[in-house]
Amino acid sequence: MTTGIALHHRIDGPYDAPVLVLGPSLGTDLHLFDAQVAAFVDRFRIVRYDLPGHGGSAAPDGPRTMADLADAVVALLDRLGIERAHHVGVSIGGAIALQLALDHPGRATGLTVIASAARFADPDSWPQRAATVRKEGTGAMLGSRPGTWFVHSFAGTDEAERLLGMLRATGDEGYAACCEAIAGFDVRGRLPEIGVPVLAVAGAEDPATPPEMVRVIADGVRDGRFEIVDGAAHLLNVEKPEQFNALLGAQLAASGGVSGRVN
Repeated sequence: MTTGIALHHRIDGPYDAPVLVLGPSLGTDLHLFDAQVAAFVDRFRIVRYDLPGHGGSAAPDGPRTMADLADAVVALLDRLGIERAHHVGVSIGGAIALQLALDHPGRATGLTVIASAARFADPDSWPQRAATVRKEGTGAMLGSRPGTWFVHSFAGTDEAERLLGMLRATGDEGYAACCEAIAGFDVRGRLPEIGVPVLAVAGAEDPATPPEMVRVIADGVRDGRFEIVDGAAHLLNVEKPEQFNALLGAQLAASGGVSGRVN
């Protein structure tokens, strides 16, 4: 498959182990999942990727849709010789996982969708955000991240500063193009087509994708489970890694026949 999008990636874990694919959120990079890699690397082959214009991935050469991004993930897996995997994604990464399961049935053994949506709120606002970032840079988004990406009490921690550093390093065009992909994304009517087990996880204090929005995913698919992580906002896998890792481990055990224990 040729998509015109080459995703920078990193692989950790045993070559012959079951595969986890980890897709990050808008404005972050593959190190968003460092705590998950540390917990699961002994038992899984973990593939992390950067979104276009994020981390080590080149900026996109034009407008992109969520389907384009899902195709790019499948193309990456094809190059790596990986047929099937459990896909984990935060926010836009979760949307990519949903799109992939719909457009490429058989390539996912299951999904864990974190702080995401079948249709994101205020779709008309995303092109406006893209225009702001193209004019002012990704730094224009820094002030709004405390309280959105993480609860205010988490602000100022080393982990919070690490996350904001990812945003500072994100390319303006890559961020803007992903905003436009989010604006056009709506799979609410297609959720029943997804037959693999799906875990949808919400942060109890997430204003971007509040629990009721995330619950739509679990309720809409054929085999869905919904969980809330208390005391967390949008990037809950970083704010509350132990709680999230326990949920992911249990989901993997239930859907893939592997141990639910985490390190």
